[in-house]
Amino acid sequence: MFQVTSPRSRLGSAIYIAELIYHNSVRAVRKSHGNAFMAIFMNMLQTIVFVMAFYVMFMILGLRGAALRGDFMIYIMTGIFLYMTHSKTLGAVAGSEGPASPMMQHAPMNTAIAIASAMISTLYIQVLSLVAILFVYDVAFAPGVLLEIFDPIGCLAMILLAWFSGAAIGMVFLAAKPWFPTPVGIISTVYQRANMIASGKMFVANTLPTYMLVMFDWNPLFHCIDQSRGYAFLDYNPRNSSSEYALYLSLVLIMIGLMGEFYTRKHASASWSARR
Repeated sequence: MFQVTSPRSRLGSAIYIAELIYHNSVRAVRKSHGNAFMAIFMNMLQTIVFVMAFYVMFMILGLRGAALRGDFMIYIMTGIFLYMTHSKTLGAVAGSEGPASPMMQHAPMNTAIAIASAMISTLYIQVLSLVAILFVYDVAFAPGVLLEIFDPIGCLAMILLAWFSGAAIGMVFLAAKPWFPTPVGIISTVYQRANMIASGKMFVANTLPTYMLVMFDWNPLFHCIDQSRGYAFLDYNPRNSSSEYALYLSLVLIMIGLMGEFYTRKHASASWSARR
């Protein structure tokens, strides 16, 4: 009540905001489980189940021969890791605290910190899960397989691009959700479910005919996954996808989302929470 606030320098303000984002990111990581280790382990378990399910499906359907030359599990993981990162980030950003959330009643908190915390906490969990799963696979099942990855830095860049594109689409959903809560929730769910097929993680883009390619090339995640396989495998040159398309589309969407969120925040109402 009688606290006196003193003006901060730009560096001091940056450090203060970074500290707020850090603490809120920790809160977001621990939101799914009280134990941070268990929260990370549950995410790893979900990723492992996805990988094993697709491995069994490929083996039963006899599609393993259609994959690229190289380690088959790396082929599957380049699809699953990017899909999980994209979908988890989209869901986290779209479900972050809006302007009418009770968390916004605390003075240092704002929607920008909530969005940044949702993005960073998701990236932290996904990257940690990726490193742990690849380490276990390399040590226990296929020693030296990580050395076969042609360009690890390029693969990591595609993971970051999938994360950024998921955040951009989530920003658009977050800005529109207070105005149309039910339709936005349905569209978000349909998009994430459709990406099971539309992301292209189950096939190689170079093998698709033109009439099928147009069904997938609108999706930025499709381009990220195909480009990541180009970086992972020496003998694969992705000619039907572009990382620039995914980047430029994500920049456009995040600008639209930021403008929409700014407009929504100016018209925030406490009664919005009753409509959800």
